[in-house]
Amino acid sequence: MKNKQEAEKRAHKLRKLINEYRYNYHVHDRSTMSEAAADSLKHELSQIEEKYPELVVADSPTQRVAGKPLEGFSKVQHQQRMLSLNDVFNQEELTKWFERMHKLAPDWDGEVFADLKLDGLACALVYEDGLLVQAITRGDGFVGEDVTQNVRTMHSVPLKLQGRGVLASYLKGRIEIRGEIVIYDKDFEKLNKDREKRGLEKYANPRNTAAGTIRQLDSRLVAVRPLQFHAYAVLHPDIKYKHQEYELATNIGFKVNKEAKLFYTPATLAKFIESWETKRDSLPFGTDGVVITVNEKKVFEKLGVVGKAPRGACAYKYPAEQTTTKVKDIIISVGRTGAAVPVAIMEPVLVAGSTVQRATLHNQDEIERKDVRIGDTVIIQKAGDIIPEVLKSLPELRDGTEKKFDMAKELAEHPIHFERKDGEAVWRATKLDDPVIFKRQLEHFVSRGALDIDGMGTKVVELLVDEKLVKSLPDIYQLSVADVEPLEGFAEKSAQQLIASIQDKKQPTFQRFLFGLGIRHVGQQTAADIAKRFKTFDAFLSSTYEDLEAIEGVGVVVAHSITEWLEAAQTAQLLESFKKLSVWPRDFAQVKGPLAGQKVVITGSLPGFGREEGFDLVRRAGGEVQTSVGKDTTMLVVGDKPGKSKRDKAAKLGLKETSASEFIGLVNE
Repeated sequence: MKNKQEAEKRAHKLRKLINEYRYNYHVHDRSTMSEAAADSLKHELSQIEEKYPELVVADSPTQRVAGKPLEGFSKVQHQQRMLSLNDVFNQEELTKWFERMHKLAPDWDGEVFADLKLDGLACALVYEDGLLVQAITRGDGFVGEDVTQNVRTMHSVPLKLQGRGVLASYLKGRIEIRGEIVIYDKDFEKLNKDREKRGLEKYANPRNTAAGTIRQLDSRLVAVRPLQFHAYAVLHPDIKYKHQEYELATNIGFKVNKEAKLFYTPATLAKFIESWETKRDSLPFGTDGVVITVNEKKVFEKLGVVGKAPRGACAYKYPAEQTTTKVKDIIISVGRTGAAVPVAIMEPVLVAGSTVQRATLHNQDEIERKDVRIGDTVIIQKAGDIIPEVLKSLPELRDGTEKKFDMAKELAEHPIHFERKDGEAVWRATKLDDPVIFKRQLEHFVSRGALDIDGMGTKVVELLVDEKLVKSLPDIYQLSVADVEPLEGFAEKSAQQLIASIQDKKQPTFQRFLFGLGIRHVGQQTAADIAKRFKTFDAFLSSTYEDLEAIEGVGVVVAHSITEWLEAAQTAQLLESFKKLSVWPRDFAQVKGPLAGQKVVITGSLPGFGREEGFDLVRRAGGEVQTSVGKDTTMLVVGDKPGKSKRDKAAKLGLKETSASEFIGLVNE
């Protein structure tokens, strides 16, 4: 290379050629040159960049390198919640889903987009002006983990989006691509063969291996694993139909499932579902069903969300994988709500890609209906990550040594007292203060989705309860460093950190506190819906059954459960204990403060504050956080490296921008 100018031209051409190869190979399964030739081009590019480091660009193919091992993953809030899907299991249920959609959206034309459901790890990729800036796992749907360093090593993920002509407009500002990270079956087999040669234990299944790989703290380990990313959603305000998301994803550099297509009638969709049930073994990846989505985005959004799932989409699940094993014993498992559940302890067996030894029997009625006995050979089934269940017993294989299981008799001898109410199938503890039940309650209260208290995992919960340091939920706020330091695994510093973490959560958010209390049927979304409706926890405590049932997504069962909890004597005692310790949830929306009544969107980063800290500033000042600009947005705060799309939308709506310094000055008033 004669000079830097020639080197720069050559490097530009090499990058373009290598990226074209990557796009064809990973998106279209088409090889434009041999792998050896592509490696040779990459080697030449790396030599140029080594000689002229100033020519290195962020999206260069040479930058798919592993960084230094991380100490842990930081948490990131999704700008738009990553939802789950409700399942349907047969054509009758699918027909009812169609009927329900037509009833809720009479103007819907019946058009749906269907795609094979991948069994992998959901991940969101964020691009700013075409460059990959962040990769976030699904997490709990609201908050995920930042795995950007690991995802950058994946060749199926473009570091820079491509797009020409009309597509170029989509690459300006922020765009988010969501998809599934998987390992193909052939690559998984190759991995296991290699481990077998080295005398290592084989991996259980592709899904767990992919999920475990992307959560490695050392990205060098991720770089050598054959991970694939398949896009299934593109978040951009200009997209009007689901099928357009797939077209755009392909054109800007992503692989999508080629089997996905539009359907105009339930009958043609049914044929598609049926055909892939028999053909799915020929696919390079695992699938357990078909995702069906209302194609028009306007109708999809109008249908809304119930709980964790959108109304306008569902997952048709193929019959679960089944196998047989023997029941060695039946035990009783007690959960945080005091429910006694019979569990079969079985001879280890491989089902749906993982080895299982336990399966739920649900309740005594189910045991009798299926005639399951200790010693029986049984058929079990497992779908995805759902706990296995005993489907049926095989009485023709009995040899006379089998024993019937009498749940009432077993519970009569149990140290906890249980009763079964008329009309209910489940036995429940009459008192919930037993240590076994309380451990599960405390685990839930301090969990990530609830109060999110760092350092209080299962082992610490077990220790605190066993040592009788904590006998009720409020007791954790009375713990001292002197109480904790003598415990196994603790030293002065770790004890101080735990106590600080607990004290830091004395005024949790309304919805987290409500979810953490463990009321039957009250999940995270229901807790959020209730908080939004009542605004203050005291208002919620004064609510009636009618008030609760009127909330969308609550319904009869949940309203009854909450009313029962509100009226219980122990609830009043529990809440009084919290109050005495100055532990009480913050109001859902502050009625006072400099941002009272304001609906605030933050774009870019605030100097000196993390993303969640910025949101907390809004809430503490009485404002409501929004993740996207809408007609009801009243303030757009613009920080460092803001997203162009939010600013453009705000400008169209005539919304004045507020600088980061103005915002911080305002909330500090």
